[in-house]
Amino acid sequence: MKQSRILIVDDHPMVRDWLTAMINREADLVVVGEAGSATEALERVAADLPDLAIVDLTMKDSHGTELIRELAERYSQLPMLVVSMHDESLYGERAIRAGAKGYITKQEAAGAIRDAIRRVLSGQYHLSDALAAKMIRAAAGRTTATTAELSDRQLVVIRLLGGGMSTTQIALEMKLSIKTVEGYIARIKKKLNVASAGELLKYAIELNKEHGTYPPLCPFG
Repeated sequence: MKQSRILIVDDHPMVRDWLTAMINREADLVVVGEAGSATEALERVAADLPDLAIVDLTMKDSHGTELIRELAERYSQLPMLVVSMHDESLYGERAIRAGAKGYITKQEAAGAIRDAIRRVLSGQYHLSDALAAKMIRAAAGRTTATTAELSDRQLVVIRLLGGGMSTTQIALEMKLSIKTVEGYIARIKKKLNVASAGELLKYAIELNKEHGTYPPLCPFG
């Protein structure tokens, strides 16, 4: 039986060990490499040429979606499945837009993760019904702008803002200038069609109420 060759990209060794053990029990699947960072992931893909990359969103040296975009550009035929602890409703659409073919949380049962792996390997997308419906509505133009329209760093800014940080505090947290943060905020307001700082703050607070405050839920730090 031909085995599909899988690369695991996750910054937690314990998670990599768990996924490797689970996958290697399957006759048709085999883990050919592991990576704990985006830099290592790029090296491993070039060396191992896997059939599938399992990617977490939290990277030591890069945003998860940035790695997905780079892999999609370099290896357009490489399917990627995001297996993450982070909320699908907030990050799922972002990952798919970046180039992933599926999204599933680590809280799912091992069988569900194996099913997602095989589905993506078969050339299909693996999305929950809720995420699929959300993306279909967005594609049809029947929804207003959402955080999926924001860049990774813009999402960090709005989550920190909703957590009670000032512009100065956000600049320190992200190691950016205050002017850069103010520029992000201006672009966020435009993308979300928000007129005032007060309205943006209200949006940011509601966002954090729904998805949890930053940190730890935001993987783009």
